[in-house]
Amino acid sequence: MGKILSQEEIDALLSTVAQSEADLGRTPQVGAPTPSRAVAYDFKHPNRVSKDQLRKLENIHDTFAGQMSSALSTIQRAMVDTDLVSVDQITYTEFISSLKSPSCTYTFKLDPLEGLCIIDFNPALAFAIVDRLFGGRGAALEAERELTGIERSVMRRIMSRVFEQLALAWERILEVKAEPVGFETNPHFIQIVPPGETVIVVSLQLNMPAAGGIISIGYPYVTLEPILDKLATQNWLGSARAGTQPNSRREVQDVLRQLEVAVSARLGMAQLSMADVLSLEPGMVIPLDMKVGDRVTVQVEGLTKYSATVGQAGRRKAVRIEQFYSKEA
Repeated sequence: MGKILSQEEIDALLSTVAQSEADLGRTPQVGAPTPSRAVAYDFKHPNRVSKDQLRKLENIHDTFAGQMSSALSTIQRAMVDTDLVSVDQITYTEFISSLKSPSCTYTFKLDPLEGLCIIDFNPALAFAIVDRLFGGRGAALEAERELTGIERSVMRRIMSRVFEQLALAWERILEVKAEPVGFETNPHFIQIVPPGETVIVVSLQLNMPAAGGIISIGYPYVTLEPILDKLATQNWLGSARAGTQPNSRREVQDVLRQLEVAVSARLGMAQLSMADVLSLEPGMVIPLDMKVGDRVTVQVEGLTKYSATVGQAGRRKAVRIEQFYSKEA
């Protein structure tokens, strides 16, 4: 038989409960730790890509935005500015629902990764690009319609450059080859993954002198899953030290080799007073500070670099480089 509490024990228990409730209702003291607030978690749409990995994807596509600005500015012969807006992970259904129809949507493959990805140009942006290439101001059309056959061929040329820059941006993680697979004016007809599959969506804002619009890139999670480990901070820094510096140095060297510089040979100098200059007439001879057979100096962009001998190559005057220039020589 259980123990029966006395009236005193019952009163003690009631007083303890009342004291606990009073403590809970008190205002917390200054400096006391505040309880953390609960955050709702959606079990239907779990975050499968960590914030750190999303941050690395932001770095990749921030580089891509700068490269695409340069490429499109060259093609459009006008200033084109591209900015990274956001990198989010949503379901495939939500991604497709956010795209306009009719649109300019391409599916492409990042070889050697499996699966297909999507890149979508805002229709107004696509029409502005085409208008600029045909000699217009590059203004967006008000009417909503599909691209014609000629406009599609023009956009194929643009997309080839876009895919080149996208592959270059991914080189820091993995050498890929971006290849277009298909084109669709209604993105709702594109089904590359199940509706509930997670998609990493990259949004870019492209601004032209007379128009602007959004470019959206969708990467299915199953496509990026094999390389998500490479987006870790340690692997990212390791690949930056081991792989990107030689590639970057090689790229800089390739660009420098294509630069054109002015090379000139200075045959001599003379100092004249202003009165002598004003008295110059055709047939007059100005003696220089050099003798016949002396070496001349060769300048590159105004800087003296070599000493050379004057001669002739065919029917043209020429100089032969003899040695690097030095004041002692």
